[in-house]
Amino acid sequence: MKKLYFLLLVLTIACNSVFAQITKDQAVAEWTRAKAYTKAYLEAMPADGFSFKATPEVKTFAEQMLHIADANYFFISTVSGKSSPLGKTSLEKTTQQTKEATTKAVMDSYDFAIASVQGITDAQFKEETSMGKNMKVQKGLLLAKAFEHQTHHRGQATVYLRLKGVTPPNEMLF
Repeated sequence: MKKLYFLLLVLTIACNSVFAQITKDQAVAEWTRAKAYTKAYLEAMPADGFSFKATPEVKTFAEQMLHIADANYFFISTVSGKSSPLGKTSLEKTTQQTKEATTKAVMDSYDFAIASVQGITDAQFKEETSMGKNMKVQKGLLLAKAFEHQTHHRGQATVYLRLKGVTPPNEMLF
């Protein structure tokens, strides 16, 4: 059992080290790929599916996608120091839930992310930034968390597509 815990500790440290070693160019390439993959999800959903909820308690498909956009602006502005063009506005609450409006809002958030990451130096990835009142985190790690967040919510959108009878886009790992 001790060997298992030790192995998990080593893997955790190794994974965190990998995040810390990503370069600006790699980050830009990953966000560019994520934009294309998210666009494929938006294009796959029929226009009448943007207001679809898998259950009454959950977000609509459009709200899921707009949540990704809101988070992209929040995380990326925190990492880059650039002001979010949204200010304190929430796309999820203010954007019309049509295919066109949602797609534009989400793609604009990826454009902001990509342009902002292009302006960050590799040295800045190691700098600390504040999250909330009491949390300090390295910018590179926060950028990785932002990427994880959008991946998580895009993955949730797979269920929406399946329930609407749509085959989700093929994985775009590279």
